[in-house]
Amino acid sequence: MKESSGTSNQRNPWVWIKSAINQRNPWAWIPSLYFAEGIPYVVVMTVSVIMFKKLGISNTDITLYTGWLYLPWVIKPLWSPIVDLLKTKRWWIIIMQLIIGAALGGIALAIPLPVFFKATLIFMWLLAFSSATHDIAADGFYMLGLNEHQQAYFVGIRSTFYRIAMITGQGFLIMLAGFFETSTGLPPIEINVTAGPSFAKEIVLPEVPQNAETTNEESYFAVFPQKAELSTQNIPTYQLDSIRKVVSEYNLENGFVLNQVALAKEVSWWSKHVSIPLKEFLKKYFGVKKPVIDGKTPTGNVSVVAVKLSSKPEKNEELVMNFDFKRGDKSLRLLEGERFMFNATNYEKPAYLLFQCDPKLTRPTEAVFKGISGNIHLAWSMTFIILVAMFILFSVYHRFILPHPASDKQLSGHHNLFKEFFKTFSSFFRRKDIGLIISFLLLYRLGESQIVKMAPLFMLDSKQLGGLGLTTGQVALIYGTFGILALTTGGILGGLAAAKKGLKYWIWVMALTINIPHLVYVYMSYFQPESQWIIGLCVVIEQFSYGFGFTAYMLYMIYIADGQHKTAHFAIATGFMALSMMLPGMFSGWLQDIIGYQHFFVWVMLCMIPGLLPVFFVKIAPEFGIKKKTD
Repeated sequence: MKESSGTSNQRNPWVWIKSAINQRNPWAWIPSLYFAEGIPYVVVMTVSVIMFKKLGISNTDITLYTGWLYLPWVIKPLWSPIVDLLKTKRWWIIIMQLIIGAALGGIALAIPLPVFFKATLIFMWLLAFSSATHDIAADGFYMLGLNEHQQAYFVGIRSTFYRIAMITGQGFLIMLAGFFETSTGLPPIEINVTAGPSFAKEIVLPEVPQNAETTNEESYFAVFPQKAELSTQNIPTYQLDSIRKVVSEYNLENGFVLNQVALAKEVSWWSKHVSIPLKEFLKKYFGVKKPVIDGKTPTGNVSVVAVKLSSKPEKNEELVMNFDFKRGDKSLRLLEGERFMFNATNYEKPAYLLFQCDPKLTRPTEAVFKGISGNIHLAWSMTFIILVAMFILFSVYHRFILPHPASDKQLSGHHNLFKEFFKTFSSFFRRKDIGLIISFLLLYRLGESQIVKMAPLFMLDSKQLGGLGLTTGQVALIYGTFGILALTTGGILGGLAAAKKGLKYWIWVMALTINIPHLVYVYMSYFQPESQWIIGLCVVIEQFSYGFGFTAYMLYMIYIADGQHKTAHFAIATGFMALSMMLPGMFSGWLQDIIGYQHFFVWVMLCMIPGLLPVFFVKIAPEFGIKKKTD
């Protein structure tokens, strides 16, 4: 009877599922735990950058303020012993996932506010601190919930699902926000631009009929004229400068574009005596040298198009219209009017776009530009609300599915807390080679730490600003999806290579691999390729190389953390890892604004030199990383 009952139970799928849950199969919780670990990190580090860019924040402010958000990961070793000694790591995981959800909810509620930038940054700080604490607990729980064989087996699995979280954040979440941007707005519009030698050379502001406002309940954007006509006969530069000044000042005065000068803060002592003099020095000797153009120099003709909202929006509603090239001849470009903001105070007036044709163009041609409107603030709020629901589900799921390791327990009594805290730190910093270790951790990714901040901004910025002029969806697909897949593939191959020959054998190859492919960004900044295939190939090459080269960095952290306090020492190492990303990332946008994308990416290549210096001196056991037969 017992035998037949056992056989029956084995055939019953519900019994098998219940047994797997009771035994806490690692497959049931490792993928979800490390997916949950990766999402808040990518939101803080990458999604926030693109969100603030779409909301009209400058590159300098984006890189500076989001760069500071690395700080919780830098200083997390300061409270890692607290997570280790108070409560259980299982408890910390569940609570932190709830707090992460609350922080995401705060961001969602803060985005529509007039002071959204300051308000969202406050909740971003909460998200960053709770995410860093969750990382400490999850990494510690991983070592407690698995035996040595399982830890080795699942190390690739946890990395894979962490990378999947990166893909989800940089790819799916951004595409989702892009979808909401279009679906929450008014119907898109298309502007047909035609150029030819037979069109009039005269440049006039378009007339907007007084009865352009509709009495219908549904609002829409009206375009005047329906088709823009440009003469291929060139005009003098002074005439272009004159009409461009009229258009830009008009759009600025009527609130269609942000007044960056008015948003500037009072000059501080630091700015007056340090940053401004340094900025002038860099501009003078390293800035992009613009050719001196005489006012009579011929340039391409232009045409002005007006866009007007048909009816008054709600009091606090703001509709943002983004214009992009859709199809046709790229000899025709949008010179002014990439992003307009319409609200209750300016809807009665038209916003002006300025189109220009290439001065070398002589034949008839045409192009189509598409304008997509949407409530950008609402779109991103909806995206974050989805994340809130996701983390509530994570917390509930892990409340029931995480195992209860016997070693995961709270310290009985708190009298040893400070003693253990200082013992852990002193044992790490008393090492003979601590200076070399810190140099390696801070400099190995010096170039990549600046690329990772500026790459999405470089792709989003228009070609006139030195960027590639890609849309949000295109960046999400190229950089956030294919780039992350290449990064993951490179990481997996790097791990397999290290297991075959060891870290010492591969460290120089990996160090060069993580730096040399930055040349693809030098190429893209100078040639600004049109083909998405070429851009995608460049990104894939750079990200694959980064994934392969980063393997050496991770293995070196594991190597130096080995010992009695490996959990805390690894946390300290990851703190320096975060610091190596934080400091260069903070000034990367400021530097790029001064010297331009071309010189900035050349600077990144020069950062390879200090990045390679510590590699000459690191000492690694030859057998470290090689898979043993007993494993």
